[in-house]
Amino acid sequence: MTLHTDNILTEIKQRIGIITINRPHQLNALDVATLEQMEQALTTLEGDPGVHVIMITGAGDKAFVAGGDIVDLNSRQGLAHYNEFAEVIHRVFRRFENSDKPTIGVINGWALGGGTELLLTLDIRLIAEEARIGLPEITLGLFPGAGGTQRVIRQMPLCRAKELMFTGDQITAQEAVALGLCNHSVPRAALMDEALAMAARIADKSPLVLKLLKRNLRHGAEMPLGAALAHEQAMIGLVLDTRDAHEGCRAFLEKRKADFKGA
Repeated sequence: MTLHTDNILTEIKQRIGIITINRPHQLNALDVATLEQMEQALTTLEGDPGVHVIMITGAGDKAFVAGGDIVDLNSRQGLAHYNEFAEVIHRVFRRFENSDKPTIGVINGWALGGGTELLLTLDIRLIAEEARIGLPEITLGLFPGAGGTQRVIRQMPLCRAKELMFTGDQITAQEAVALGLCNHSVPRAALMDEALAMAARIADKSPLVLKLLKRNLRHGAEMPLGAALAHEQAMIGLVLDTRDAHEGCRAFLEKRKADFKGA
């Protein structure tokens, strides 16, 4: 199945949903219309029980997302007009961050500003060897305002996060992996195949348990350790009572592949 809007391509391959930001001539820069179409695509894929994993990438050879659309941002006048963009981008990025389905970022090129802020919301990030990431807003007299200042300091050492934001410098794919901002650096020609292979491995697992695992990780990260452990204990009790847990145990004992139903 393939769905198109002006700026977003959405397709489903078996149990994998793929969102492609399709503004290659603007280096896939984000404006309000594109963000709202991204949210629409996410809603469609989240609502499809046949989709177990969601991937997001950019069209073309140069950029994943090169940032916010500077032409759009520069055209805005007045606090209310700027707040519209800020509210939409925060809402959409939180939707990706809080999705119950595993998300994979396929970082095919530059991920700058809003592009880096978007990848910080995704569960797993595969990046092309030639790609670069960075938060260059300071060079425009701005700072990361789509969740970047808060997510990046929670995902890499504070001193390196400050260096990234204070200088606006870009870092290589290999540095991004070393810092833990991306999972793997992959040759560009193999990037989509690698991402699809990883998505297929995840899609084989119980969608119900993946949902509960994601919620446990997300909520636990915001709790003190004692509360997080109690939360985990309650969640694993729910998991142990699922049909998929019993199917997984039976499959192990019977030396066969589990057939998870999401129940």
